[in-house]
Amino acid sequence: MTSLNQDIQNKLNNLNVFEKLIGINLVVFVIGLILRPILSLQNSLSWLELPSDFTAFITQPWSLISYAFAHYDFWHIVFNMLWLYFIGRMFLNLFNIKLGLNLYFLGAICGGLLYLLGYNLLPSFFSSNTRLVGASAAVRALLIFICVYMPYMSVRLITFNIKLWHVAVVIVGLDVVGLFGLNAGGSLAHLGGSLLGYFYAEQLKKGTDIGKGFEKLMDAFMGLFKKGKTSPLKTVHRKKSSEKMGGYPKEEFKEFNQQKRIDIILDKISKSGYDSLTKEEKEFLFRAGK
Repeated sequence: MTSLNQDIQNKLNNLNVFEKLIGINLVVFVIGLILRPILSLQNSLSWLELPSDFTAFITQPWSLISYAFAHYDFWHIVFNMLWLYFIGRMFLNLFNIKLGLNLYFLGAICGGLLYLLGYNLLPSFFSSNTRLVGASAAVRALLIFICVYMPYMSVRLITFNIKLWHVAVVIVGLDVVGLFGLNAGGSLAHLGGSLLGYFYAEQLKKGTDIGKGFEKLMDAFMGLFKKGKTSPLKTVHRKKSSEKMGGYPKEEFKEFNQQKRIDIILDKISKSGYDSLTKEEKEFLFRAGK
């Protein structure tokens, strides 16, 4: 039994960040299924849902993020998690984990904000009072980011290749059409996530990471839950590894050079596609993603 527990723990520790997000979504989905007959309610996760009414939103502001972890429909969560799994694998081979988390959560927030704005500024267009659930806006942000950052990269679709910018056009086009359908609120949130992904990619190309402020905020928040032990008297020894190269600490210099090489490879993918990379470049990108 101990061996089984250890094996499960090892497998959980080896999950990447997107697989962990998938796990959280699935756990919340199962909790909703269990609570449904107990509470005799269809919307058993109502405390996570984002209300379209602004007054109701003020009473549960956490829902601007929590709605992205609530699903009721089986096929809704299946498609969202499949998208997240495959996009996540591609993303982590090219970019770092913190960038992925920034996009996921900021995509959810922007999707929720656009949803709220639409229902409160254009009540005649969005007539019914609804509540938003699902990770679609967060997933859209990741997808559109990749499509905009590397528009000419090809992906295999059954028997033929398709450029990423074609994928972005189709996805956004479907969401625009969806504004006039039964799930207008959901489509509006999708567009909010897509806009975040587009803007993030365009700014990152110029060298500006617009998610740095959010990243610091999340680091500070997570730091509240970390136990730190400090000793009143501490002897500090300088390590030999702190020697400088080019005016920078050795490790920082090495990290800077690695990031520059990654940027050059990503630029090559953006212009000529993934297949234009040499074997060495593909191996380096794979190792960097790990």
